[in-house]
This record gives sequence, structure tokens and C-alpha cells, in this order.
Amino acid sequence: MGTLVVIVIVLVVLVVVALGIIAAKRRREATTEVHRQEAAEARDLAEVTRVEADRQAAAADERAARARREQLAAEQQKLEAAASRSNAEDLHERADWIDPDVAVEGERPTSS
Repeated sequence: MGTLVVIVIVLVVLVVVALGIIAAKRRREATTEVHRQEAAEARDLAEVTRVEADRQAAAADERAARARREQLAAEQQKLEAAASRSNAEDLHERADWIDPDVAVEGERPTSS
């Protein structure tokens, strides 16, 4: 009977070890699956973040282009204003030149 007890104990130990190995494998597989899910979520979040960053960059590029257009329009308006001012000064000088009541250096056209 001593041998039978030893065999039963060895079998029980083997069954317990086998169950422990199976349980460890299942835990490892469950942990691996959890890590896969976490990685997928992190990738999804990274994609959403990248898309938002691309959107913000596009908006910034659009604002910069709009600002550049406004700057060019302002420069053009400034040049047009300078041309108008010069034209007004020329007209004023011509009026002074023509007006007999305004003393202007230089000759006046003679009236006939």
C-alpha cells in the first residue's frame, strides 16, 4: 500500500503542476490579448491625434496664406494711394500755375 500512496501522490503532484502550467499559459495569453487591445487603442488615439495635427497645420497654412494676401493687398493699396497723392499734388501745382492770383516761381503762360 505504500507504493500506491506514492503513485497517487506523484499523480496528484503531476496534475497540480499541469494545472499550474495551463493556468499560467492562460494568464499569459490573457495578458497578451490585453496588451494587443491597449496597443490598438493607442494606435487609434495616435491616428486621431495625427489627423487633428494635420487639420491644425492646414488651418495655420490657410491663415498664413490669407495674411500674405492681405499684406499684398495692403501694399498695392499703399502704392495706389501714393500714386493718387502724386496725381493730386500734380493737379494742385497745375492749378497754382494757372491761377493768376497765386505767386509761383517760374514763368506763367501768357494769356492772349
